Amino acid sequence: MGRKVLLVIFVGLAAILLLSFLPPAAQAQIKLSYANFPPAPTFPCVQMERWKQEVEKRTQGKVKVDTYPGSTLLHAKNMFDGVAAGTADIGNTCTSYFPGMFPVVEAVDLPLAWPSATVASASLWDLVEKYKPKELERFKIITMFTCPPANIMSMKPILSLEDLKGYELRASGTGAKILELLGAAPVAMPQSDVPEALQKGVIKGNVSSLEVMKDFKYAEHCRHVTGNVNLFVVSFAVVMNKGKWESLPSDVKKVIDDLSKEQAIWTGQYVDNHVKEAIKWSIQTYKNPTVQVYQLSPKEISRWYALLKPMREKYIKDVEAKGLPAKKILDEVTKLKEKYSKQYPD
Repeated sequence: MGRKVLLVIFVGLAAILLLSFLPPAAQAQIKLSYANFPPAPTFPCVQMERWKQEVEKRTQGKVKVDTYPGSTLLHAKNMFDGVAAGTADIGNTCTSYFPGMFPVVEAVDLPLAWPSATVASASLWDLVEKYKPKELERFKIITMFTCPPANIMSMKPILSLEDLKGYELRASGTGAKILELLGAAPVAMPQSDVPEALQKGVIKGNVSSLEVMKDFKYAEHCRHVTGNVNLFVVSFAVVMNKGKWESLPSDVKKVIDDLSKEQAIWTGQYVDNHVKEAIKWSIQTYKNPTVQVYQLSPKEISRWYALLKPMREKYIKDVEAKGLPAKKILDEVTKLKEKYSKQYPD
């Protein structure tokens, strides 16, 4: 073997050896862009920042994640298409903004009296892992989670179905249908329009998870909270461009995979605690009159849910028409709810 060949081999080996001793951050860094639609302080963006920190920490700086909250890169309605096209490597959006497109996930969004976001998020992750929905096949699923159960914040006490009759409450998606079945007068509008609508009396309250009592200052107008009807949750999906995922080295893939369910549960626990903090803050901040939180009796709650039964029946009929085992999916959701309710008692 000639001297020149030996020299080339030696230099090559020395370079490889040198690279192996360099810290990961000094090697070629992998950059990922992560788009989100709500404002930065809200819980979907808080979970995004936590995921970014964990990925960067666990890869020892090998991966750098740039985050884009508040629809600065993609908004909720074009998130899936934008991630598929590579506008962002990762995106988070709400599946209920796409009615009929995510039949497996929609089972979780039905009125099932979820006790918490933690239980619903863990159940949603397991459900998607088991059924691997076709409609999400074009992406790598990073994590799934839900908001806390939706309850009622209003200008008057809502203690029965009779109090709800004809009452103007803001809701969106599944929530509007639920209010309609319960006899209320649902008003569909985005969350961003609610403060002004409350101020002008266009609506008399809001139906959603209760952290907005603090985050959007709804407690200023809504001094009454019906806090245990837990009407529905809203599901969120965090997805990655498939080509980008396939380009990642195996050690980075493992870090991301290991975070998936952990992130779902972390998000649920974070936002459940945030709801408790928001209610406490509302009671302490607003006086004369103070914020009141009501707990309905099991008998009264049963009256409400009896009226919502048609939604489950319609789901089974519609989803089975698509060739999916809707009843089996719903049975699985019920089992998961029971399992995680024991594991994560409120």
